[in-house]
Amino acid sequence: MLRTDFIFSFVANAGSGAHSFAEAFFVSRRSDGSIEFIGSSVTWLLLAMSVGAIGMMVYMFLANRKPSVVPNDLIEKIEKQIAKKDFRSIVELISKDQTYLGKILHAAFREAKFGFPAMMRALEQTADELATARLRRIEMLNVVGQVSPMIGLFGTVYGMILAFGAIVASGGSADPVALAGGIGTALTTTFWGLVVAIPALSGYAVLRNKIDELTVEATIVAEDVLNHFRPRKTPTNKTNGSVQTELPKQILETTAT
Repeated sequence: MLRTDFIFSFVANAGSGAHSFAEAFFVSRRSDGSIEFIGSSVTWLLLAMSVGAIGMMVYMFLANRKPSVVPNDLIEKIEKQIAKKDFRSIVELISKDQTYLGKILHAAFREAKFGFPAMMRALEQTADELATARLRRIEMLNVVGQVSPMIGLFGTVYGMILAFGAIVASGGSADPVALAGGIGTALTTTFWGLVVAIPALSGYAVLRNKIDELTVEATIVAEDVLNHFRPRKTPTNKTNGSVQTELPKQILETTAT
């Protein structure tokens, strides 16, 4: 009976200690047990930034999947229409598509009346603009990853100030319990600063590489598609052998507006 009571008492005390240990990661307290508001505020700010960074990463990964940048179904439809030489359907199909590939091809076809070189320039310029816009959207992850350790460092310095203040107040012989509050604040804020920074910077690096890879792939595919619309050469002067180049009439008629 005594042994059973001892076991239950040990488990209860262990559970209480675990609860206090877990609480230390979220709430900073003074030596008298009261809440230390500045240290706790830094911790909760970092927690909010962590949740925001995770949500942002999930959203950005979903927004930069391959189907939204270089969709295979759009490529297959374009290839089928090219095989049929139905250029009008290709232009109409691309004009309704809102993916990265569709937008850069649509920008190229809008310049068809100015010639094939103008189409290639429009494609490259639009590709650069849209890729830059996608990279700009994930820049906030980089900002969060860079700022959160600084916020954690602020909490670290503040916690050490509290610890040294306790030493001064006690005349140089502070009780370890009095020091625990400031040191705990310093270590907790440092911990959460790193917890926020590491995933945010890692997610930023992965997303940046993914966007670079997909946008380059889409640009290459778009250039391959555009090469099917290179002007055909027609002789105009049999004497000197000069030639005239022109785009397919279907493209010029569709993009003339």
